[in-house]
Amino acid sequence: MPNAAAVDRETSFHQGEQSMTEILSSYVAGSWHTPATTESARPVRDAGTGELLHSVSSAGVDFAAVADHARTTGIEELQKLTFHQRGVILKKLATYLMERTKDYHEISFTTGTTKRDAFVDIEGGIGTLFTYSGVARRQMPNSTVHLDGGVERLSKNGTFVGRHILTSRQGLACQINAFNFPVWGMLEKFGPMFVAGVPVVVKPATDTAHLTRAVVADMIESGLLPAGAIQLVCGDVTPLFDHLAEQDAIAFTGSANTARHLSGLDCVTQRGTRFFAEADSLNFSLLGPDAAPGTQEFDLFVSGVVAEMTVKAGQKCTAIRRTFVPEAHAEAVGEAITAKLATQGVGDPREKSTRLGPVVSDKQRTDVLDAVDRIIAGGAHLLTGGREESDRLAAEHGGAYVAATVLQADDAWSDAVHDIEAFGPVTSIITYSDTEDAVRLAARGRGSLVGSVVTHDREFATEFVRRIAPWHGRVLVLDRDDAEESTGHGSPLPNLIHGGPGRAGGGEEMGGLRGVEHFMQRTAIQASPDMLTVIGGEWVGGSERRLGDHPFTKSLADLRIGDTLDSEWREVTLDDIEHFANFTGDTFYAHMNEEAAAANPFFPGRVAHGYLIVSFAAGLFVQPDPGPVLANYGLEGLNFITPVSPGDKLKVTLTAKRITPRETDEYGEVRWDAQVVNQNDEPVANYDVLTLVAKEY
Repeated sequence: MPNAAAVDRETSFHQGEQSMTEILSSYVAGSWHTPATTESARPVRDAGTGELLHSVSSAGVDFAAVADHARTTGIEELQKLTFHQRGVILKKLATYLMERTKDYHEISFTTGTTKRDAFVDIEGGIGTLFTYSGVARRQMPNSTVHLDGGVERLSKNGTFVGRHILTSRQGLACQINAFNFPVWGMLEKFGPMFVAGVPVVVKPATDTAHLTRAVVADMIESGLLPAGAIQLVCGDVTPLFDHLAEQDAIAFTGSANTARHLSGLDCVTQRGTRFFAEADSLNFSLLGPDAAPGTQEFDLFVSGVVAEMTVKAGQKCTAIRRTFVPEAHAEAVGEAITAKLATQGVGDPREKSTRLGPVVSDKQRTDVLDAVDRIIAGGAHLLTGGREESDRLAAEHGGAYVAATVLQADDAWSDAVHDIEAFGPVTSIITYSDTEDAVRLAARGRGSLVGSVVTHDREFATEFVRRIAPWHGRVLVLDRDDAEESTGHGSPLPNLIHGGPGRAGGGEEMGGLRGVEHFMQRTAIQASPDMLTVIGGEWVGGSERRLGDHPFTKSLADLRIGDTLDSEWREVTLDDIEHFANFTGDTFYAHMNEEAAAANPFFPGRVAHGYLIVSFAAGLFVQPDPGPVLANYGLEGLNFITPVSPGDKLKVTLTAKRITPRETDEYGEVRWDAQVVNQNDEPVANYDVLTLVAKEY
């Protein structure tokens, strides 16, 4: 890893000292690399002014060394860490980056992004690291093996059982990102990849690579990441594909055409490299039949469409390309959207009044306007914006400006509005006649990342959502009840999946723990209970128990999985049942009325309360003196199995099931298996007890 001074020199562009002819450097195999020549380098310009910023090229990068560095140094150093240790690093890293966001915003202006829009990319991207830190520390064990699901009994006597485990794959993850979110796009992939224990190679889009590079440079400078955990290739990454194999993965965000090309690479089709795609799609928002002009839902719908057209100049993979409205409200919707767009300031993204900045480049501007012309030629007419207005804005401001453009389909089933995506501030209004029509039109996009329906009609929402869900990765149902706290149509959240079927690529990015699992290997382990306990790090029923000192007297330093307490017996009396009923107010007839209880097919007569059984069990296993057990913070998986009648005796067996020390505290969590049986050794109840226990006592 280079020293701080070296990183400072390499990131001088990030601090405003960059030469106009600089070639953006890459960070590969543990050091910075700058191509020796500008030949074949691609120039990048300020989206708002056209000023030359730098050139981008990966010439001279040793891609065999990139792969080798990830698989040796990266894997070795990263996979020494437990999930919790990786989570702690992510939290520290996110805090470190958050302190530097002002610098990132200055760079982001050159990509045509306003400060409001950049907040989603920059602070939003860093926020995903905080989220994945929490996933690692709260949903995963403090080890390198993650259990997936419960134990499966595979034999009559229980000596042969099975369970799925997740372990880190022994390869690298290459992320290929789109230009529109140079920070969020990189970090929302890096978070789950890092937690999964997989070293990362970042390939940013050329037009915004300088912003990605600024963040990666700070990540390296922080000194928080293990050596080899991250590499950065600015420019063409194609040669790396020749070095990818079975344990590696490619995670792509971008156009559907590029996704199809990448899915056909030899490394994917012949060598088994995993491929995940999140592709641009023709997402929709639909105005419900009940949301007439004058309703809150109508106003929410119009605001949502306008926001998705203007945020990031409509250059979002989640932007609303198809705006579905009831036939009766089409004119009102068109007028309302056009009027609201007229209030959105257009111009220099550095100006606070600007709501709509330029697109990322002149090439992107040409692509958007060509797509608009093709949609019009395919059967739509212009309500506002279009090529002429875009040319006027470009002439006035001198940058890659596209006017906010609203089209209306002359025929709702015209292929153009459902197949052609103008990746800019453009949407097409499409009318529908009834629910059946709306469902079919929504599906006509052949799969999308997100759809939204704005309605207060629960019956309509239920039918519509259930029928269109198979075609969409995420569905927002927006109405007056959730509008105040809703994050909106175009805001993926790291807790939920971001991806979609069909044209949207079929992949899933983020999704909390699901996102981590994408980059791990799921393996079914078949073994004896004792062997499965050792491999998985969690006690399995039927495996060895160790009796001895009360386990509640042991700190984490002394406690071991399988340490067990076998309690004394306690008889349950009728007085106990009646006292508990009167004391708690739970006088359900099964506890208080012999005749009624006996008539119930589940009970032999009056029975003890389930929570009385749990309370008695706690009394049987508790160690009352001060000790290392600090608190009982819950129980999980409680099942009542055999009814308990007056005169029955109970005993509880408590076994240390999982031990999870916390990295940042002087205590950890212990999960105990609790099994309550009666005098006939019949199971009465089973559940997990959750406690906090000191590391030392």
